[in-house]
Amino acid sequence: MSSDPAVRANGLGKCYRIYPRPVDRLREVVSLRRRKYHSEFWALKDISFEIDRGETLGLVGPNGSGKSTLLEILCGTSTASRGQAEVKGRVAALLELGAGFNPEFTGRENVLLNAAIQGISREAIESRFDEIEKFAGIGEFIEHPVKTYSSGMYVRLAFAAAVGMEPEILIVDEALAVGDIRFQRKCYRHFHELQSRGTTVIFVTHAVELVRSHCDRAILLNKGKIDSIGAPKDVIHDYLELMFAPDPRKGSVREDIESTEAVPAALRRSEFNDSCVHRRSYNRDEFRWGNGCAEIRDFAIKTPQGEDPVTFERGVAIELQMRVYFHESMEDVIYGLTIRTVDGVMVFGANTRSRQMETKKRTRGETAEIRFRFTLNLLPGEYFLSLGVAQDDDSVDNLAIDRRYDLVHLSVIGGPDDLGFAELCMQIEE
Repeated sequence: MSSDPAVRANGLGKCYRIYPRPVDRLREVVSLRRRKYHSEFWALKDISFEIDRGETLGLVGPNGSGKSTLLEILCGTSTASRGQAEVKGRVAALLELGAGFNPEFTGRENVLLNAAIQGISREAIESRFDEIEKFAGIGEFIEHPVKTYSSGMYVRLAFAAAVGMEPEILIVDEALAVGDIRFQRKCYRHFHELQSRGTTVIFVTHAVELVRSHCDRAILLNKGKIDSIGAPKDVIHDYLELMFAPDPRKGSVREDIESTEAVPAALRRSEFNDSCVHRRSYNRDEFRWGNGCAEIRDFAIKTPQGEDPVTFERGVAIELQMRVYFHESMEDVIYGLTIRTVDGVMVFGANTRSRQMETKKRTRGETAEIRFRFTLNLLPGEYFLSLGVAQDDDSVDNLAIDRRYDLVHLSVIGGPDDLGFAELCMQIEE
């Protein structure tokens, strides 16, 4: 870490007093015996970290984990109950939709007002206004009251205004989620420009692919505490396990079953039965989680050129077979496959539930073979393929049974150096 970080949090805590009734607040104030009528809720507990200048940090965690509270403290719109937060540099923040703009003012007036609050002179912001207006791309609505804006228009102007202030620290909450996909991509491209200028970026998102693609580090918050901090890939793995595994304090797969005497000894340790690791396209850096009631024990990839290839020709027809062993009887099983780039961008994903396919009931001790057939219409590059077995569940919607994230390494070769991911078989004529 830098000796002069842009952001430093040391033992941060935020406590809210919860009163059963509004009158209890007054009763507590006038109580001669100093009786307490409230209970305490700690939204943040003992939060400590540093962020270097020019670093991009992703903040992930379940709803109610304290992410927005932490950002509010860093922005100065809320105070910590204990600990200290040091933020060095001009901060621009895009938090909840609707914060910071006066609905009666026009877009132009709100931009000028926010600049004045930031201590930026009118002359300085007017010199940048054309750039802000162009980035927002809302046309004549810049002269209309923002109360007439759609949510997408609002976030366009809010983001454009925030980055137009040329902040040293940019803080963005989930507000970008309401923008259209083209504007989101425009924003994330701008993140890279800000990084090159030395701007520190902190953003909250539930989209783990964005954390992998855009962040130098990540923090996982859970119940007001830091559960994990470090490389984006490692933190994302912890986040996925927290969200989908029955007990995130256990290992990723099978620890609960390994300790069960009813399971034969030969089945208690999945590595003894895992044939995936012997496949040539197996990725040893895969991440695996689930409750272990079933496990993916093998996969096989067949192409017209042969089985289990090291590289794949663009446009080749593929049949992927997945073998699943069931330790418990199960119904409403979901089988799925996803393909991502090496930096985590989703290229394609499908599962039996999204395709409204009924799957067979499975019995304990049964091995099922699932086949995925598709054409690898991808441009040359490196990709990862993930396989998963899940179950429809009323409480969590999609209960992870065995998910093997980045299980298969797909190295696609052949053809010209086109751009993007998809192979559209384009013909160019003159």
